[in-house]
This record gives sequence, structure tokens and C-alpha cells, in this order.
Amino acid sequence: MTEKVLFDYIIIGWFVLAVVVFLMLIFVAAPYGRYARGGWGPTIKNRAGWVIMEAAAPIAFAICFILGDNASTFTTLVFLGLWQLHYIHRAFIYPFGLRSRGDGIPLVIVSLGMLFNTVNGYLNGRYIFTFSSGYGNEWIGDPRFIIGVSLFIVGFVINRRADLILRNLRRPGESGYRIPHGELYRWISCPNYLGEVVIWVGWAVATWSLPGMAFAVWTAANLVPRARLHHAWYRKNFPDYPPGRKAFLPGIW
Repeated sequence: MTEKVLFDYIIIGWFVLAVVVFLMLIFVAAPYGRYARGGWGPTIKNRAGWVIMEAAAPIAFAICFILGDNASTFTTLVFLGLWQLHYIHRAFIYPFGLRSRGDGIPLVIVSLGMLFNTVNGYLNGRYIFTFSSGYGNEWIGDPRFIIGVSLFIVGFVINRRADLILRNLRRPGESGYRIPHGELYRWISCPNYLGEVVIWVGWAVATWSLPGMAFAVWTAANLVPRARLHHAWYRKNFPDYPPGRKAFLPGIW
């Protein structure tokens, strides 16, 4: 079996697994953050867990770039830059801005997150830099690239702004929860998750690829159920929670 055939099988399985994970997360909250609980084995400190999980993605993607067979173009360098921009922040900046010490993240969750990011980095990186027909510089003028990169940037800004608001709710060392306000929090409970989904929908459009689409589907499968849980948790724990605020999409849901 060639690597390309195996790659295609992994893509199919990746879509199927995303659906399975979505259905599981509707009924079972992943045990980290406010849903941390016993029974999931040993834990690791939050910051270390985030670094280990997220660092796998930029490393895998960079290796695919170095080993890639396609000629490097300005377009592929843009894709490399966007991916690394997101994940270097997520792996090496975001964790050190966390103000809650938390109860730690189960090692099983860290391991699964690292596995996911490694496979995801491989699928997207290997496709762009080797298995695709190449992204010439003319792709920069394609509407799919323009729309996709624009969505990526918009989602990135939404995500970062929402995370900053959450971070500023606490003083250093505090671990309690408060109601976030301002910007998109006026309308939805989880604009950080909405921003993340927009990022990878933009990526899927800009790359116009099955690996990109699979990542967007995975992101929604993971974060939409968690947004639903967060919204219900806020309503349960804060009697004064804004009644008109939705979970994920302003004015809709």
C-alpha cells in the first residue's frame, strides 16, 4: 500500500471519527476546565498539557513542509505562515496567559489531543506540500483563496479578542468564573469557539481541500457541543445571566 492510498483511507476515517466524536460530546463533557472531574486517571498541569497537545500541530506541519515534494511558492508560504501563526500562539503563548491554575488535564486527554494534532498536521501539511497538484502564485487571485484567508483572519481576531476578555475576568491566581461581557459576548456565550470554527472554515475554503474540510468538520464537532454545555452551565450557575444571549450563533442558537 502506498502512502497516498493510506492517506486517502485516513481522510475517510477522519470524517467518520469526527461524527462519532460529535455524538459522544453531546452526552459526555470532555473532563478539563470547568468540567474537570475524577475517574480519568493521572493529570498534568494545565499549561504543560496545552503546550504538549498543541505543539504537535506546528511541528508536524513544519516537517511536512521540509519534506514536501511540491515547489514552494508564495501561496504555500502563506499557508505555512497562517498555520504556524495560529499554532505557535496556541502552543507557546496562550497557555502562559492562563490565570487559573485549574485541576489539571487528564493525561489521556493530553495524549488524545497530541494524537489529533499530529494527524491533523500531517494530513493538511502532506496534502499541501506533497499530494496536491500544487498551489501556484496564481492561486492568490482565486476567490476561494481571498475569501478563505479573509475568514481565517476574521476568525483569528474574534478568537483572540474573546480569549482576552475571558483572561481579564480573573486576577492572577484566581480560579472562579464570572459572566463575560463586551464585543460578541453581548450576543453569544462562546465567541472564542465561534472564532475557532470560522478560522478553519476559512482554511478549508482557502486550501479547497478534503483535509481542510475535515479539520473544519472536526473543529465544529468538538466545539459546538462544548458551546452548548457552556451556555447551559452559565444559565444554571448565574441567575442573572443575560436571557437573550445565545450559545454559539448570534440571534440563532
